[in-house]
Order: sequence, then structure tokens, then C-alpha cells
Amino acid sequence: MGLSITDKVALVTGGARGIGAGIVATLAGAGARVMVADIGVSAPEATPDATETDWRYSLASDDELRQTLDLPGEITATHVDVTDATSCEAAVAATVARFGQLDILINNAGIVDSGAIEQFEEASWDRIFAVNTKGIFLMTKAALPHLKSSGQGAVVNTASIAGKKGYPNMSAYCGSKFAAIGITQSLSAELAPDNIRVNAICPGMVGTAMWLDHLLPTNATSVGQKNDEFESAMASTIPLGRPQSTQDMGEAVLYLVTAPNVSGVSLAVAGGFEMN
Repeated sequence: MGLSITDKVALVTGGARGIGAGIVATLAGAGARVMVADIGVSAPEATPDATETDWRYSLASDDELRQTLDLPGEITATHVDVTDATSCEAAVAATVARFGQLDILINNAGIVDSGAIEQFEEASWDRIFAVNTKGIFLMTKAALPHLKSSGQGAVVNTASIAGKKGYPNMSAYCGSKFAAIGITQSLSAELAPDNIRVNAICPGMVGTAMWLDHLLPTNATSVGQKNDEFESAMASTIPLGRPQSTQDMGEAVLYLVTAPNVSGVSLAVAGGFEMN
């Protein structure tokens, strides 16, 4: 029988929209109290670095955050920049101040960029690893004392099928996600004596901003057109004939945080596209 997360407290980075919002919805629906930690949430003392939005696609908007906060359950939000240790510590402190504890950490914040290695910018490489890899380190380190106190702590990192197989023009992203899987396995072994389970999900093709605004080759200008083209492309690419949803990712996370004897797993949720 799986563990109950009723009244457990979860912190979800990158939780304002997309996969993060799907995870928030599922955990809150299962009874957890959830802190959404996102760079799109206004910082207490805004600085240019803390509010950075200059990336290959737009970050979470106020409307998207509001929709997530309006989901059923006890959900609130705080700012975090997962590349900054002080910001990570502040997000954990805000969670504990609000809810009194922290039992579940979801390291979901992530970014993507692509391109041939000859033209790839060093700054983009560094930013991808700072968010996708260093962010896991900083958030887990900040949360660890509270996860130990929980007695049934759980960490889930959002990796990717691109962390299990390399793809052309994706060396930075693939490298960061391979690293996320390696960190997951290492922390699983390291933290097992404290009964902290560490796992990862490896999403396949989910119609988030990463795909619709960056990875999907298209001339479409409307969201509807982009979604239609994405659905069509995935129908012929994925063995099950359909893309994955943010709800799929939430359900995978819920399984991992409630499975008492599962740790060190990197679970592909990809409709059969990735198998190993």
C-alpha cells in the first residue's frame, strides 16, 4: 500500500505552469499542501537577475500563475531562482514558515536551448547547466534538513528522455539531463539512510512552451495552430500515437512520492518512445 501524502508539504520549483502545474494539481488533489516556487513569481526585492525573462521562450506569466494557484487544494507561491543559493534557501524558509514542514521536493525548474555546437553560445550552455543541474543541487541542499526531519522525505527531479539518449543539436540540454539522472542515482544512495527517496521522471513530448515555442519547427502564429501541428507530429512519432500531458507527469510524480520502496528510478513517461 502506498504512502499517504495527505497533509504532507511539497515544494515544486518551476511550478507556475506546464509540467510543474500538472505536478502541483496532482499533489494538491491527493491532499498535499503545495508551495509553487517559480522565477515568474515577483521577488521580494526584485533585481535584474531575479526577474530575468530573456530566454528562448517566455517564462510563466501572471495569468498562468494565477490559474495554478486557483487549482483545488491548499496552494501558495513564492519566488525562487534555482541558480542562486540564497534564493533557494529563502524559498525553503518561506515554505516552512507557511506550512510548518517540508516533506516532498520536486526539482522541476528547467530550460532548453538547441543548436549546432559550432554556433552554440557559451552563455546559453552555462545557463542551461545552472538551471537544470546546479538547481537540483542547490534546492536539495537547502531542503535537506527538513526532508530529514520528515522521516519520509521524497525528492523527484524532472529529467527527460533526452537524459537517456543523445539527440543532435541538443548537447547542452542532453548533457544537463544526463547529469540530472546521475545526480538522482547518487543522491538516492546517499540519502537512503535518512529514509529519503530520490527519483526522477523523464518526460517525453509534452505540449509546453519548450516544445511549442522552441523545439517544434513551425510557421504557425497562433497557439491553436501550434497545438494542432504538435498533435499531428506526435501521432506519427510516438508508439502510443499521442503526446504526453502535464497530468501524466503529475501522476508519475505521485506514484514516485508514495511508493515506499522505490528509489533511484528515472521513470520515462513517453508513450513508448523511449525504452531501456
